[in-house]
Amino acid sequence: MTRPQTPQGSLRQRNVGSKKANSPEAAIEVELDKLAKAAAQKNGTTCERDHWVAFSLTTVLAFVTRFWGISHPNEVVFDEVHFGKFASYYLERTYFFDVHPPFAKLLFAFMGWLVGYDGHFHFENIGDSYIDNKVPYVAFRALPAILGALTVSVSYLIMWESGYSVPACVLAAGLVLFDNAHIGQTRLILLDAVLVLAMACSLLFYIKFYKLRHEPFSRKWWKWLILTGFALSCDISTKYVGLFAFVTIGSAVVIDLWELLDIKRPGGVISLSSFGKHFAARAVGLIVLPFLFYLFWFQVHFAVLSRSGPGDDFMSPEFQETLSDNAMLANAVDIQYYDTITIKHKETKAYLHSHSDRYPLRYDDGRVSSQGQQVTGYPHNDTNNYWQILPASDDKQMGRVVRNSEAIRLRHVGTDSFLLSHDVASPFYPTNQEFTTVSQEEAYGSRVNDTLFEIRIENSKGNQEFKTFASHFKLIHYPSKVAMWTHTKPLPDWGSRQQEINGNKQIAASSNLWLVEDITTLPADDARRQKPERKVKTLPFLRKWFELQRAMFYHNSKLTSSHPYSSHPYQWPFLLRGVSFWTHGDTRQQIYFVGNPIGWWFVASMIAVYAGIVLADQISLRRGIDALDHRTRSRLYNSTGFFWIAWATHYFPFYLMGRQLFLHHYLPAHLASSLVAGALIEFIFNAEPVDDHQSSEKGPKKHVTARERFAGQSMAGAWIATSVVLTIAIAGWWFFLPLTYGYPGLSVEQVGRRKWLGYDLHFAK
Repeated sequence: MTRPQTPQGSLRQRNVGSKKANSPEAAIEVELDKLAKAAAQKNGTTCERDHWVAFSLTTVLAFVTRFWGISHPNEVVFDEVHFGKFASYYLERTYFFDVHPPFAKLLFAFMGWLVGYDGHFHFENIGDSYIDNKVPYVAFRALPAILGALTVSVSYLIMWESGYSVPACVLAAGLVLFDNAHIGQTRLILLDAVLVLAMACSLLFYIKFYKLRHEPFSRKWWKWLILTGFALSCDISTKYVGLFAFVTIGSAVVIDLWELLDIKRPGGVISLSSFGKHFAARAVGLIVLPFLFYLFWFQVHFAVLSRSGPGDDFMSPEFQETLSDNAMLANAVDIQYYDTITIKHKETKAYLHSHSDRYPLRYDDGRVSSQGQQVTGYPHNDTNNYWQILPASDDKQMGRVVRNSEAIRLRHVGTDSFLLSHDVASPFYPTNQEFTTVSQEEAYGSRVNDTLFEIRIENSKGNQEFKTFASHFKLIHYPSKVAMWTHTKPLPDWGSRQQEINGNKQIAASSNLWLVEDITTLPADDARRQKPERKVKTLPFLRKWFELQRAMFYHNSKLTSSHPYSSHPYQWPFLLRGVSFWTHGDTRQQIYFVGNPIGWWFVASMIAVYAGIVLADQISLRRGIDALDHRTRSRLYNSTGFFWIAWATHYFPFYLMGRQLFLHHYLPAHLASSLVAGALIEFIFNAEPVDDHQSSEKGPKKHVTARERFAGQSMAGAWIATSVVLTIAIAGWWFFLPLTYGYPGLSVEQVGRRKWLGYDLHFAK
């Protein structure tokens, strides 16, 4: 907090210089000046003390509200099934796959390691007992609770560092402190506590960095720049929505750099070479170093997860060979021509299947089919999944190994017909080719080319051998260059609700990958099944990282299925929907994730009020009416505007997403809107009005500041407004606490009273 100081060149100072040094008037002026300086110093000290008292109180309350009853329930709750499980996999060093980066999950694993947990429990089902399975779940939950409490402290510090008064700081921090959604999300084994704290720290550190703009390249300047980058890295290393914090800080940096280019800037003109240094420093501190931190957590991730596990299937065989105990690769067998094999789709796990039923003459949309034999994807292994792999020419060379890029034919053993694709539209995709089978006479006669397929092994090296399990491949139709593909939408009853197989023109798509699961004609004691002990291989870090990034982005984009508690971004600011986390029928207890409606509606209105104030100010300026002094407008646009941009950049991008979305995605934006609300309380009660009688034509405008005329009244008004808002917000927080903490159980009538916006609460009947 910057303490107020007596301005240099004040009226008293100038008058002292104009009088004789030993005159009584001079002595009086000197004493008055000393008193003024002492008063200013005293006021500054008092203000700083008030800040420390308020900051300490909010911090203590934050820890109390987050830790109160944290051991309840002693069962797995909601997404603890995922993130608790991942912590266990880390401790077992078992490879798993998740769409989120590893930083927060590594923190949970570290907490488990600290308390001596070995990872034996895998959090399989919501409601599984922690007590019976001897899981130190309170230690796991303590991590997000600590981080959630610190988020309240950081919210206060953001306002304090931005120069706001104690009431403004208390209001902004209090709206986060007494918010049921922030409390509920930071009392469980979930990632959002890490995400929100990292986002808040990035704002705080950047503000401290920006305040040192007149000391560029100093040690402190570099320190806060690098810490800002580190906070941003922790944000995006927790969830990819952490990218929004980069947009927030990046927007502020672009504005700052633009101002540095201004030839009329108050600090003086800087040369283009100096500007280049400023640009390079920010690029290194806010892009390069965060990216290196981001890579570091993946390096730790790969180093810890050294054993084969449930995530193997998401990775290539080359990647799996870097994991010990990989049973599939250990059992990989060379595939030879004339072997009978089963082929499985890598993504959907469906087997390539055929049967004697035929496609209908016409589909539901009126299109005509070939009426050929159906080729489908089937989830179970049976004899209709058996295919014999044959060379392009029937050369009868038994024992020859199939290799990458070779042309083959596939004979369906059960119907003695050959796989074929041709220029006929598939059942669901008019742009994709139909897959069917034809007789041997046609396969080696008039349809010879249409039955040819190329084996294209993923990440292959030349004429690499084709193996079971280890070779993920694409089956490319030789004449038309389409890839065999399937998807999960079931065929109609004529297709026995099985999966459609068709020819995909987008060959590069990873969803075109298949693998050979087994050679059904190969005896268990065959020499090909006898394998020497497999040695674990290595891959360059960046190659593993790129492969994992592709898989993470791909599967993240596929999270589009409906969910009973998913919601839309337009519902979030008004808290129209929540999420059921946990229920207990015998005690009628439940945890329902929802924010404090009073607090959310208030900050949502303040977001709109801010936009209205800025719009009104711009219209007034257009009409030649200057209603605000320079200091007030500067804070309104620069400081409050920064918070408003943080809200916007953490909210509006969700409208562009097609994946599942939930209320917790709004928590970073809610924190930013709370900062806006605190800043507007300061603006409303401490703004500096313009003298009504000033002339716009004669001389400079004269300002009569609020501190000079209404200092006491303004501070009292701010405290009254803060007290009223927080009192009502605390009442809302208290009313919804049984849904946040999961106890006590509520009667039907009590549940009904909490269905404010039709929340889909349990036990309402």
